[in-house]
Amino acid sequence: MAGPLSAGAPAGGTALPSRPAGRILAGAALRFGGLLARRALLLAALLAAVFAAVELLPGDAADATSERGETAADTTRRRALLGLDRPVAERFLDWMTALPTGDLGTSARGERVADLLAGPFPNTLLLGGLALLLTVAVSVGLGCWAALRPGGAVDRTVSATATGILALPEFVVAVALVLVFALWTGLLPAVTTADADGAPATASMLVLPVLALAVPQIGWNTRIVRAALADEAKAPHVETAVLDGLAPRRVLVHHLLPGALPAIATGFATSTGMLLGGAVVVETVFNYPGIGAVLAGAVGDRDTPVIAGVVMVTGAVITCVLLLADLVRARAAGGRI
Repeated sequence: MAGPLSAGAPAGGTALPSRPAGRILAGAALRFGGLLARRALLLAALLAAVFAAVELLPGDAADATSERGETAADTTRRRALLGLDRPVAERFLDWMTALPTGDLGTSARGERVADLLAGPFPNTLLLGGLALLLTVAVSVGLGCWAALRPGGAVDRTVSATATGILALPEFVVAVALVLVFALWTGLLPAVTTADADGAPATASMLVLPVLALAVPQIGWNTRIVRAALADEAKAPHVETAVLDGLAPRRVLVHHLLPGALPAIATGFATSTGMLLGGAVVVETVFNYPGIGAVLAGAVGDRDTPVIAGVVMVTGAVITCVLLLADLVRARAAGGRI
């Protein structure tokens, strides 16, 4: 009588070759490292584009920050002090070389860029993080609600409303919210004031900016969630679960959502960049103490290190979120990145 088959052996009794766990982990780490390197190169290319774009603007930081009564000789000395008399490629390489140490350079007004961003950037992260959480909660809820009744009145209403909302720019939503909730009803403050630490003075001051950021992204991601669930509903295992008579909610939670998760995660990762980009506009409307005012001032000053510093920190956050989305897709695909 033949003995029991060893684990991993086929019915014929011949053992299948197995890959050592260490080799699998090494391969996954190598693929993840390659993905991280590609993201880092993309960010470096974006930073190079920032340096080149500022260089093409009329004037430079020495002209923009000159004081009344300064002579041309004074401006020339400041230009040399700021290194603006050097080629832009050389200045970019120096800035990138110092970046691994956490040095984002010095602004045209003599402030360390890292110190300049230390206060406003956490406020922008708070605003964008709250808007992302609201976007995730509402869009997943609406998309799942519509998926429970495919083709019904709820599905049609949610899809039509989401399409209309995603076409609204953040500043339009912000102005409408100010009119309704601040000017007409007086329920919420229209302007953000900072406390001694530079953060919003009260939690109520976050409500309108968060809504202004989140509403367009809710429309965008609701459509993504609904489309991902509709595509997954065509899968054979989902159709089998429906034919077996499982409850719609059980089919949704145990069969639809796991398969649709990679597409949904990609949508939310993309929204992170849109939220941080839209935060610059929304912060201006609500006088929010974030990086929007810093960036606007830096563009006016032609202050390349500050502009590049803002792009660097926001790009690093977006890159991390995109990597998380890549890991979610990899897990859903059986561990392949």
